[in-house]
Amino acid sequence: MQPITHVIGAGLAGLSAALRLTEAGHRVVIYEAGPQAGGRCRSYFDEPLGCRIDNGNHLLMSGNDAALSYLKLIGAEDTLEGPASGRYPFFDRGTGERWNLAPNRGKLPWWVLVPGRRVPGSRAGDYLAALRFRKCGPDATVADLVGQDTRLYRRFWEPLAVAALNTEAKTAAAHLLWPVLEETFARGADFSRPLVARDGLSESFVDPALAWLEQRGATLRLSTRVRKIGFHGDRVVSLDLGSDFVGLDQGDNLVVAVPPAVATGLVPHLVTPTEFRPIVNAHFRLDERDAVPGVEILGVIGGTAEWIFRRGPLASVTISAASHVVDEDADALAPRIWADVAAGLALGERPMPAWRIVKEKRATFAETPDQVKRRPEAKTFWRNLALAGDWTDTGLPATIEGAIRSGEKAAAQLRST
Repeated sequence: MQPITHVIGAGLAGLSAALRLTEAGHRVVIYEAGPQAGGRCRSYFDEPLGCRIDNGNHLLMSGNDAALSYLKLIGAEDTLEGPASGRYPFFDRGTGERWNLAPNRGKLPWWVLVPGRRVPGSRAGDYLAALRFRKCGPDATVADLVGQDTRLYRRFWEPLAVAALNTEAKTAAAHLLWPVLEETFARGADFSRPLVARDGLSESFVDPALAWLEQRGATLRLSTRVRKIGFHGDRVVSLDLGSDFVGLDQGDNLVVAVPPAVATGLVPHLVTPTEFRPIVNAHFRLDERDAVPGVEILGVIGGTAEWIFRRGPLASVTISAASHVVDEDADALAPRIWADVAAGLALGERPMPAWRIVKEKRATFAETPDQVKRRPEAKTFWRNLALAGDWTDTGLPATIEGAIRSGEKAAAQLRST
C-alpha cells in the first residue's frame, strides 16, 4: 500500500505542506481540531454588518512568490486584487499631511531621489539605512539600526516594521525585515504592489485548496484532535485521536502544523517561541455613497488605526502589535478607530455605521531577537516528522508568506528522507 503522510493542522502551513506532498504523489490525511480549515486565515458572514468579512486584514505583496505560487497551484491566482500601482498613500492624523510612497519599476531605486515619491521631509540618503538590515546581527532591533528620532522612522520604518513583524519597532528583530525589503521594495514597483483577497481569505486560500486536495484523493478530518503522538526510536509510530488510534507504517510520515503551544504538548523537548503579540481589526459598513469599486489602502500615522482597507461597502482597519488597545472595551475603541477612518477617507462628520471589532490576542509570536532564536527548524530528531508553521524558522516574519513557505519546507524535508 502507498505510504501515507499525516498532517496535523489545516491552517495555511498545514494546507501548504499537504498541497506540495500531494503534488509529489503522497497520500495525505489532514487532521484539524476545529470545525473548519484555515486557522487564522478565514472568512465568515457577520450578521450585524450583513456581509462576509475576514477574521483579520492580511495584506500580501506582489513579491510574495510562495503565496502566489500556492494560489496558482490551486487555480486561485486571479482571486487577489489591489491598486493598479505600487503606490502607498499615507495620512498623518496629527498634521493632516498626505503623501504617497511610490517605488519605481526596476531594481535601481531612483524613486528616493524624487521628493514627491518619498516621505515628506526625508532626504534620499536617509534611505541608505535599508542596507544596514542586510548584514545586521541577530540581536539588533529595528530601532537600533535606524534610530527613533527621525521623521523617516515615524513615517516609514516604524509602520513598516510593525506591519511586517507585528512587534514594536523598538524591540523587533531587525534581520527579519531584510527579506521583506529584498523580496518586495528592492525589486521595484512590480513586486511591491499591495494585494488583498478579493472575496475573502477562505475563498482565496482555503476553499480552493481543499477542493484541489479532495480531487486528488486527500482526506480532511475536521473536529478531530490529535491528543498524543507515539514515538519509537527515531520514528513516529502512532497518533492517538481519543476515540480512534492510527498506526503509522514504515514509510509513513507526519507534519505537525499547529500553534507552538499545541506543538510543545505533542512533540517532546520542543523549543518554541513563548511570547505573542495581538492584532486588532475593525470593520465598518459604509453607506452606498462611500463605497468604492476595487480596493483602496491607506496608511495612518499618529492615529489609533494603522492601515485602512476600503473594499466595496467595507472599511476595515488593522492595528498590529496591539497590546496597547487589545484589552480595551470594543464600545469605547470603535469610535476612536472610526474617527481615524472618517478623517483618513475624508468622510466628514458621518455618524459611525455598523461595526465589528475582531481581536486576535495571540496573532503571532513576538518577533523579538530572543523569541526568534526559539524558532525550530522544519527537520526534527524523528526522521519521519517535520514541523510547519509561521513560528518555525523560515527566515521570514510570521506572515501568510512565511506560513506557506514553512509548509513547503516541511514537505521538502519529508520528500528528501
